Amino acid sequence: MLAMNTLVDRLSSEPAVKTPKSAIPDDMAMIRAASELTRDLVTPSARIYWTDFLASTIVGYAGVVAAILAPSTGWLLVASLVAVLALYRAGSFIHELTHIRKNALPGFRFVWNLLVGVPLLIPSFMYEGIHSLHHNRTKYGTVEDPEYLPLALMKPWTVPLFVVAAAFAPLALLFRYAVLTPLSFLIPPLRKPVRERYSGMIINPMFRRKSPEGEFRRQWAWQEGGAWAWSTLLVAAGVFGWVPLRALVIFGAIAAATLVLNQIRTLVAHLWENDGEELTVTAQFLDSVNVPPPGLLPELWAPVGLRYHALHHLLPGVPYHALPEAHRRLKAALPADSQYHGANYRSLPKLVLNLVAGSARGAAAR
Repeated sequence: MLAMNTLVDRLSSEPAVKTPKSAIPDDMAMIRAASELTRDLVTPSARIYWTDFLASTIVGYAGVVAAILAPSTGWLLVASLVAVLALYRAGSFIHELTHIRKNALPGFRFVWNLLVGVPLLIPSFMYEGIHSLHHNRTKYGTVEDPEYLPLALMKPWTVPLFVVAAAFAPLALLFRYAVLTPLSFLIPPLRKPVRERYSGMIINPMFRRKSPEGEFRRQWAWQEGGAWAWSTLLVAAGVFGWVPLRALVIFGAIAAATLVLNQIRTLVAHLWENDGEELTVTAQFLDSVNVPPPGLLPELWAPVGLRYHALHHLLPGVPYHALPEAHRRLKAALPADSQYHGANYRSLPKLVLNLVAGSARGAAAR
C-alpha cells in the first residue's frame, strides 16, 4: 500500500475535488438486486462460445491472408482492418477463460491457445492467475493489483505512453519467448525475474508474479513451450527467407494493431481514480465503465461483453453473452437514484478525453 501511495505522490497532481473512491459505501440494494435478478444467467452456452470464437478466428486469419495477397494498398488496408477486428474479438476470449468454471466448456482453453494464444504469443497463462487478483475485493486498485494504475492521477504524458507502448508489444513478446524462455532455463537465476516480471499481462510495474502450482503449472509449461517453438519458427522464417519479409511484417502489424486496440479499450475500462486504498464493491463498480446500447461501435472496440465492464466487476460469474440481459434487468428494476446508473457512459472518445483532461487538470493544479 505504501508503495502505491509513493507512486501516486511522485506522478500525480493534487486530487480533484470529489469524493475519494475509498469513501464510497456499498449500495446494498444494488448488490442484492444484481445477485437475485441474474441467478438464471450464470451458465455459459457452449454453442455461443464455440460459434463466436471459431467464426472470429476464421475471419481473422482469412483477413491476414487477404492482406498479404492484396493487389493494392486499398485492399491491404480493408483486409487488415477486418483481420484486426476479428482477431481482436477472438483474442478477447482470453478474458472469458479466466472466469469460466473448470470443465464448463471442455477443450475450449486448449483450442483457444492452439489457434490464437500461441500464434499471437499471448498464451492464456499470461492472464489466468493474474486477472483473478484484479477481481479480488481487497486487492483491486492497490499495489497488489497487477492490472491497475491510477492513470487519472498521473501526469498527462502517461496516457499516450500507455497506448503507444502496446504497438511494440509483438516485438517484446517475440523476444520474451524466442530469447528469454530458452535462456531462463539455461541460466537458472534468470528464470525468477522472467516468471515474476515478464510472464503476465500486467500494467502495474511493481507487481511480481508468484510461481505456478499444480495443474496450472503444467498448463503454463506446454503453453510457454508452444510459444517458444512458434516464436523461434517466426524468427527462423525471417532470417532464412522461408516466408517473404512482407508477409511477416503485415502479420506483425496486424498483431500490433489488435494489441493497441485492446490497450485503448483498457484505457477506458476504468476511471483509474483510486489512490491505492481498499475499495468497497460499489466503489470498484463506480471506478469501472459500462458502455451499453444504443451505441453499436462498442461491439467492435469492446467485444465479448467488455462493453459491460462495470457490470462484469459486479457479476464476474455471468458469461459474456448474458451480460446484455443482466444489464436490461438491472436498469429496469433499480430506481433512478441507484448507484448502478452511475457507471454507464456513452462513447469511447468522451471517456478518453475525460481521462486526458482529468490528468491535465491535475498537472496544472500541481
